[in-house]
Amino acid sequence: MIPITLAKAGELVTVRKITGNDAIRQHLAELGFVVDANVKVVSAYEGNVILQVHGSRIALNETMARRIMI
Repeated sequence: MIPITLAKAGELVTVRKITGNDAIRQHLAELGFVVDANVKVVSAYEGNVILQVHGSRIALNETMARRIMI
């Protein structure tokens, strides 16, 4: 498993694990980042990413994005 920050723009990936404390995992789950969710990397710049999940685009900074393992 690798963090989603290492995926390339345009790549379609599947979430395998969410790391962090309960509050962080709950926040990411509310945004749609759950295990087995398909996520498209729209753009990536210096660790910050824009991701498309369940039809919505969400921007995450590097700290939050590193918690999403693919």
